[in-house]
Amino acid sequence: MAITSIFLGLFVVIIISLCLFGVAYVDEDENEILELSSNKTFLLMLKIPEECVTDEELPRLLTKRLTDVYSSSPSLSRYFTSVEAMDFREENATITYHLQFEVPSKDDNFLKYMMSEELVLGILLQDFHDQNMSACEALGLDPESLLLYE
Repeated sequence: MAITSIFLGLFVVIIISLCLFGVAYVDEDENEILELSSNKTFLLMLKIPEECVTDEELPRLLTKRLTDVYSSSPSLSRYFTSVEAMDFREENATITYHLQFEVPSKDDNFLKYMMSEELVLGILLQDFHDQNMSACEALGLDPESLLLYE
């Protein structure tokens, strides 16, 4: 009887502590308010398949897709501000986009890790690989078709 009481008491203590821990835990990063005062710009060049160069809707569709990718990204959505198509050249089959992010000023670690070319390009490549798109929207399945510059 004593052993049963000890196990029952231990079980009740564990359940109560789990309930209290779940209620009391607050993720500090989720509620952090950053002062975003600097701009970070990337130039993204997409090579377009030759059969898609004549598609007049493609720049608009890709602008929307890039906006959706970065505004829904858990790591970059709070910093993302805009995407703008800068140049569409049919002769060399490329579209250049201007990606704009607002970042905390004077935070070198943030710029090194959160706003690195690898992360920004990796998020886009992951989205392109995750989505099943038509031939013209499936740019980026070849990593060589995407170039990102700071």
